[in-house]
Amino acid sequence: MAVETGQRSLFGEILDWMLAPLLLIWPISVALTWLVAQGIASRPYDRELGEMARILGLQVAAAQPNLRSGRSQYALAPEAAALLRADEADTVFYQVLGLRGELLSGDANLPVPLDEELIVPWELHFRDDEVGNERVRVAYLWVSPEGMAGSTRTMLVQVAETLGKRGRLTNEIIKGVILPQFVILPLAVLLVWLALARGIAPLNELQRRIRSRDSSDLSPIDERRIPEEVAPLVRAINDLLTRLDQSISSQKHFLADAAHQLKTPLAGLRMQAEFAQREIDEGRSDPAELKRSLQQISLSSQRAAHMVNQLLAMARAEDQEHAAQRSEVNMAELAMETVRDFVPRAMDKRIDLGYEGPDPEQCGLRVLGHPILIRELIRNLVDNALLYTPTQGTVTVRVVEDPFGQVSVLQVEDSGPGIAESDREKVFQPFFRALGTNVDGSGLGLAIVREIAQQHEAELSLGDTRQRRPGRDEADGQGPGARFTVRFHAHAQVPIAGTEPLGGD
Repeated sequence: MAVETGQRSLFGEILDWMLAPLLLIWPISVALTWLVAQGIASRPYDRELGEMARILGLQVAAAQPNLRSGRSQYALAPEAAALLRADEADTVFYQVLGLRGELLSGDANLPVPLDEELIVPWELHFRDDEVGNERVRVAYLWVSPEGMAGSTRTMLVQVAETLGKRGRLTNEIIKGVILPQFVILPLAVLLVWLALARGIAPLNELQRRIRSRDSSDLSPIDERRIPEEVAPLVRAINDLLTRLDQSISSQKHFLADAAHQLKTPLAGLRMQAEFAQREIDEGRSDPAELKRSLQQISLSSQRAAHMVNQLLAMARAEDQEHAAQRSEVNMAELAMETVRDFVPRAMDKRIDLGYEGPDPEQCGLRVLGHPILIRELIRNLVDNALLYTPTQGTVTVRVVEDPFGQVSVLQVEDSGPGIAESDREKVFQPFFRALGTNVDGSGLGLAIVREIAQQHEAELSLGDTRQRRPGRDEADGQGPGARFTVRFHAHAQVPIAGTEPLGGD
């Protein structure tokens, strides 16, 4: 069974839109041609018919009426009547009515004009009517007899003719106009098809050029040989290719850096394992040395595991589809849970780790985001702060709610050496570590933080915890510290039915 793809042919659709009006206009053209042909065919015959009625009217007006009897003495001669009816193609009728409407001569069954029609002597009129079952064209006029000047009484003269000649002439005109269209219309359709096929040929050429490309060729498509209407589409594709090329280059660079970074802990694992094996083989298995080797193996494995987890977190942060699955997030709750998770590590390093902000149950703002990614953002900020904060230092995780209900602010600050202004943009790059810190880290934490912040359209900024004091921070063992601030768009929590809103009386 064939499966419908839902795709439409651009060629077929344009052809339909071009031919549909043509096929719709053609019947209208035939109807208009028929109406115009009728008018053209009737015009000469109307002139002839009107001239016959006028001549008959002059003869009627010249006849002298009998004033005593009030009847006209007019009677059409038999020869004239025979000549009037001598048309071989059509039947001609005539009628002459007297001053009182009486029939003086002609056909009695010829209908008379309507009474409400305005009577103007000697003005020629035409109408369509019927005599028996035949349709006729009638020319008529009202005649004022001679010798009755000033009188309002008139005589009616009518001459009618059947429509045989008119119909034949109309058909001849239609045949002369319509028959060529039966040749012109298919020719027009063929020309439209050929013109459209020629016009769409550059698209086929563009398709051929794209298909013939190597899969690794992400260079821009040449825009010089394409139609102007397709240029915006090609420019959009070129923009996509440029961004794709940059993305692939970044991924290649990222993978190369990741492979390089993983070499160090893996090489340490191998070296310590080989050293322990050699010690055992040579019979010098000193328990202290073996314990030291095992500790180094454990440390290297932890570094490798941490690196792998960071790489997975980075990939998860860059996954657009994964990040699009969002829900309401309680920032205070995530921050407090993260602080609890890092308390044992902070205690091992004798660092004062604390939380400042609203109670999670009283937090009135919600952030629309991905809970796992936001938790990863907080964890990386806290992990980074603990790495760079010396013993007896402090790390504070703070959640600040905007009183206007528009922003939820997350801050993580420490009392470490801080970050120089020249390095503040670089620290968000993958695998970057500031020189001279001697801190064992992967260099991915802050890169993950920035990626997650961008995914949530949050504003990320970096500053000092305290004002820098040249020459004095080292003396008291406290540096200016680093404060990371992330501003999320937030909205007020929707109250659950049956509960009072926060802050209510």
